[in-house]
Amino acid sequence: MTSQVFYRKWRPQTLAEVAGQEYITKTLLNALLSERVSHAYLFCGPRGTGKTSTGRILAKAVNCLNNGKGEPCNECQICEAINQNRDLDLVEIDAASNTGVDDIRKLREKVNYSPDIARYKVYIIDEVHMLSTSAFNALLKTLEEPPAHVIFILATTEVHKIPLTILSRCQRFDFRRIPQKAITDRLAYICNAEEITIDPDALALIAKASVGSLRDAENLLERLTIYGGKEINLEQVKDLLGMTGDQRVGELCKYVLNKDTASGLASINSILIDGIDPRQFTKELVEYLRSILIIKVGAEETLDLSSNTINERKVLANGSSVEEILRAIKLFGQINIRSESQSTLPLELALVEFALQKEQKGEPDTSPKMANKAQVIEKKISYSTTSQPDIPKSEQRKQNVASTQEIVAELPLADQNIEYFQKRWSHVIQALKGVGSTGNLDALLRSACDPIALEGDTIVLGFYYPFHKDKIEDPKYRHMVEEAVNRVFGASYKLRCILTPRDKKPKSQSLVEAALEMGAKIVDEEAGGNK
Repeated sequence: MTSQVFYRKWRPQTLAEVAGQEYITKTLLNALLSERVSHAYLFCGPRGTGKTSTGRILAKAVNCLNNGKGEPCNECQICEAINQNRDLDLVEIDAASNTGVDDIRKLREKVNYSPDIARYKVYIIDEVHMLSTSAFNALLKTLEEPPAHVIFILATTEVHKIPLTILSRCQRFDFRRIPQKAITDRLAYICNAEEITIDPDALALIAKASVGSLRDAENLLERLTIYGGKEINLEQVKDLLGMTGDQRVGELCKYVLNKDTASGLASINSILIDGIDPRQFTKELVEYLRSILIIKVGAEETLDLSSNTINERKVLANGSSVEEILRAIKLFGQINIRSESQSTLPLELALVEFALQKEQKGEPDTSPKMANKAQVIEKKISYSTTSQPDIPKSEQRKQNVASTQEIVAELPLADQNIEYFQKRWSHVIQALKGVGSTGNLDALLRSACDPIALEGDTIVLGFYYPFHKDKIEDPKYRHMVEEAVNRVFGASYKLRCILTPRDKKPKSQSLVEAALEMGAKIVDEEAGGNK
């Protein structure tokens, strides 16, 4: 006898067994108890979150011979027939393979026939967004005036592609990504039933890697049993996922924050020699840096890490400022290693740039204004990391998050001089490649303007022609350019566009100097009292 795959073998058979969708299952159960079942439902959400399984449970529940007003019994003739995929009154249709209007017309003809034994004939149309426009129009007529013995359950991962006319005739339920704890609990139940021995850390890593999809988690668990048998440990999970492990990631994180460029380059080079996927390594590095930031602001309770791991990372967090950690996350987070290239060059460039940015700043600003700001930030971090016995831990976590947002908002913007932006403006142009309605926003900006001044958090762009200036001042395009600027420079900046003659293109001017070159006149000099 052929064995079933895990996700089918352990598919939930009652609403209570559906993981992580309590709001939906409770609503459906109440509808069954009060006999207020709708003629059409729309189940939407990410893959592997229980849409089709919930539809099958609902089909059993409305037709159950022993109940019919609540959970299915899973023992009567109809429940067993549905569980064994041999009930003719439950029709599952893959819309991806039946997209045409003729397929829906055939369905419309069949719905008029009464069910064989059940009270209701239930149609589950999976990936319904794949239907053509004409097919949707044909389905609409059936949804408007359905036979009393028919229930439609439409399932989709892309609800935005469903016509509003269809949406308005269905009861909509949005399935969310399943929380890690719910996935871990379900996997633990399966392992117990299958007599699989697995490390708790390995179980947690499987749940995390599945990104909210229980089906993906079950498939991964099954692959691990094929790979390692009935005993699964953390290293096996890491090998299957292609993960590098925390040791080398942690080492590089230390080299980055300590500005140890030589050691960092050597570590990156060893990644390539050992055949480690640089994309996966970069992803883990950013996640590691994120944990350092969270520990730095005292919100380590939100991390799913052991106390020993948190204590180890606290040493690195204590030796770095919030600003430095934020800058590292932004710099390494924007790395895009193409699938066809396994080069570690993007990692190397990010490492060197991080170290150079600090050197280019020169000596720290010791002005009273900056000193006061540093003291405010230090006090806020100190407050967020101090336990407050009179406040519940959940409320403390909320305050920590709010405090972190305030800290980020008050951090000084990097490199407050126009020369810095002028030297790196080409990076912004590169970041805009393929952006815009025609994908050529980078070409529009490449020779049309230059940064000419800095007004606090506003970059002044000098344009040579009104056409380009008007184009970028359009809110849609201005937003795209500002997003690229913020990604490249790692801080929030706004744009202001002005016209400037090309032959008077300023390279390193203050705003006043730029204005004077453009024809402005000084009407009042407050310092000298001259008018």
